[in-house]
Order: sequence, then C-alpha cells, then structure tokens
Amino acid sequence: MTASTPRWTRRPEGSTWGDWGPEDQLGRLNLITPDAVLRGVGEVKAGRSFCLSLPLDLPGGNKLNPRRHPPRLRPTEGEGAAMYNRPVAGMRSYTGRQDLTDVVSDDAVLLYTQYSTQWDSLAHVGSHFDCDGSGQTRKVYYNGFRAGVEIENPELAAGATALGIDKQAAKATQSRGLLLDLKGIYGEERRYVGLADLLAALEAQEVEVQAGDILCLYTGFADRLQAMAGDPDPEVLHGSYAVLDGRDRGLLQWISDSGIAALAADNYAVEGVPAKQVDGPCAALPLHEHCLFKLGLPLGELWYFEELATWLKEAGRNGFLLTAPPLRLPGAVGSPVTPVATV
Repeated sequence: MTASTPRWTRRPEGSTWGDWGPEDQLGRLNLITPDAVLRGVGEVKAGRSFCLSLPLDLPGGNKLNPRRHPPRLRPTEGEGAAMYNRPVAGMRSYTGRQDLTDVVSDDAVLLYTQYSTQWDSLAHVGSHFDCDGSGQTRKVYYNGFRAGVEIENPELAAGATALGIDKQAAKATQSRGLLLDLKGIYGEERRYVGLADLLAALEAQEVEVQAGDILCLYTGFADRLQAMAGDPDPEVLHGSYAVLDGRDRGLLQWISDSGIAALAADNYAVEGVPAKQVDGPCAALPLHEHCLFKLGLPLGELWYFEELATWLKEAGRNGFLLTAPPLRLPGAVGSPVTPVATV
C-alpha cells in the first residue's frame, strides 16, 4: 500500500480502526499511558513477585491442539560435536589451548509460539471483510492490514510484516493488572460467562476497571492442567471451568467500553470453544474476532494465576503491577510469555 492508497474506506462496526492513525499496529495497547503504568506501580506495596507462566512444556503432547507441540531442545554443535558439557580445551574457537578449564553447554529449541502460556498478536486472527464498500470481502486484519501483503501467505513466505508480536514487545507491555476470580464465584463447572455474570463477579469482588488496565481471569483451568503432569485430558478440561461467552454481544460491548488494554485468562482460548451455535455467517471465535480484529486488543492464554489469586484474596486486593512483554521475534503471530505480577 502507498500513502495515497488507504487500506480501507469503511471499518467494521464498533472497531477502533484508525483511532490511532492509519498505520497503527498497537490497537488498545495505546491506552497503556504513563498514568496507567504508574497506577500499576502504585499497587506495589509488599515487594513480592509471582510468576504467571506455566512451564513451557505444558500442556504436554498435542491432545489439546493437534497443530501445536511441546518445545524440542537440542544442543548446538561446534567443531563436529555437541556443545553440552563440552570442555573447551583444544577447541579452535577458543584459541586451541589445552590448559583451558571451562566446560560449556549451549542449546537451541524448536518452539511452537502458542503452545503454552502465550500472547496472541493482532496478526493471529483476522476476518473476511469488505473494506471499501465494493461488495467484495478480503482477508484482512486489524486496521485493514491485508493477508498476503502485510500479513504474509504462509504458502509463499513466513512471517507478518505488520501486526507481528514484535510490535507488542517493543511497547514493553506493562500496566496495572486486575485479577477477577471466576473460579471463586462460579466454581469448577463449565459456564459460559456473559455480561450479567461478568458484572456480578466484578461487583462481588469490587474490581474497578480503568482505561489501560489488563484484566486477568482466573478460572482454575491451568491448575487442573498442571496437575495432569503433561498428560492432559481434553474431555475433562474442555468440560470444566468458566469461559467467556463470545456470542454475548453485551459482553463484547463491555470489553469495548471498558478501556482495558488487553485480556488474559488461565484457560485455553479465553472464550468458550466451540462458541454457541447461531444461524448465518459468523466467526468461529467471536471473542477473538472482536478483540484482535476489531479492537486491536491482545489476548493472553494459559496463564497461571493460582498462587497470585491466593495471595490477593488473603490480602483483600485484586490489583498488581503486571509486566508481560512477549518475545521480540519479528514476524511471529504469537509468543510465549513469562508474565510477572508484583504486589
């Protein structure tokens, strides 16, 4: 596209396209202002930190998603041998001296970027949409960035030249986090949480959302997953715990109006999969479409909240400083993340 050729002349109803300019690739992360960060810093009173990531080799296997597999570690090689517990004495790359005392290990990894605790980038989910009113839909993503142009066709090239996870990394994602304990309200039964349920939970736990906050949903899913020790039971996991109802238009409107910069949950997709059935053309992942495609609002999945939730409940709190930048991996459409909550 050129500066004189706009990507779109009409935008999806209720979207934020163009709100931060025609080239914007951050979406609602723009709401993380210095004031929002300072609000998060203001939550730090006890000086304790909590890791919000599962071990990155969980869930285990590929039962939950056949496309995604655990990380595969291997040693790198140097001068014809594996660089693992390798004495460097005599190695040419270390001057060849025989009296060197070092022993070196060095490794590489094949990593599925959305296997475990993760961020979805804005290039993860797009939609078929008529951007110019011509009656012809195109595959597009947030702010009109086009598949096969800025978002590459995987059959032709790898990597997104726009909306990749590296854009979120450069933002250095950090703001106030707010934990909503849906497990404490609705227990371990499968429940599609709509607007009324969400508002009731927010009120019961006195969670007050402000623009730029990152809302985190604790359902208990990741706790059960971790207890399965690498052998997940999809039937149990997908039949238990609260999930957001992506078909609830009131809920989607609340997300739009709330001003949250991002949304993270400890479950597999934040929203219920499969979504409730409706007639006519629709998105299979309506919450993803609304957040990633329309709002430019990143989604975090499979985060770990049990220890943080316990501490916050005992302290009578729900806010914390959340530091959660993804890997600065150019072109990737998702990323592992090791979020840290500081209280």
